[in-house]
Amino acid sequence: MLKIIYEDNHIIVAQKPYNIPSQADKTEDEDMLTLLKKYIKEKYHKPGEVYLGLVHRLDRPVGGIMVFARTSKAASRLSESIRKNEFHKRYLAVVEGKFEDKTGIFENYLYKNEALNKSMVVSKDKKGAKLARLSYEVLDEKIVGEKSTVKSAEIHSLVKIFLETGRHHQIRVQFANAGHPLMGDQKYGKSAPGIQIALWAYELEFKHPTRDEIMKFTCLPEKLGDWNQDISTLFPFK
Repeated sequence: MLKIIYEDNHIIVAQKPYNIPSQADKTEDEDMLTLLKKYIKEKYHKPGEVYLGLVHRLDRPVGGIMVFARTSKAASRLSESIRKNEFHKRYLAVVEGKFEDKTGIFENYLYKNEALNKSMVVSKDKKGAKLARLSYEVLDEKIVGEKSTVKSAEIHSLVKIFLETGRHHQIRVQFANAGHPLMGDQKYGKSAPGIQIALWAYELEFKHPTRDEIMKFTCLPEKLGDWNQDISTLFPFK
């Protein structure tokens, strides 16, 4: 199940499958942090408890690329990189509707309701509101549903997203607020149960915690919403 993309003495980069928690939660389901600790312990015959730092997360239903810290020094420096907005994350998503502008920026203030585990767009004057900003580019569009009549046909758009801030459920909230909820998003959209949310973290770029080197890693999903192998034809990565 584990797909290791890169590892050295300080970091390990891996692909998180859909619907696996980033770290242990109340469900007690297998999670990435625990799985990677087991992998390190078995591969390197580590005695005792294995250290592995979680420096960023992906929502449970979301798949894609993650980096973990194998030393406390690496964890501290990667966390500092995130605080300074020097840790760059890019995503792919399939959203409902057709965009008039093929590139754009969403900038909103978000407030997280802890009781509901849900965020919402609010006025910047609301206590606890945080600025959320991302940019997007539409890569492709597809007509889905009944193509024989315009009224019953729907358009889904494949978008590339550069996340400039890392707020709770940010991508899902901001696209829904713009009238383009993510395919499969039951919390912020109108998708029926059982449909996989179409959101994938495809790229990470950051400075290595112990070397003066910019590291960049990419991985594409085998399938995302209405797209599968054709995703690779819409790149090379930039």
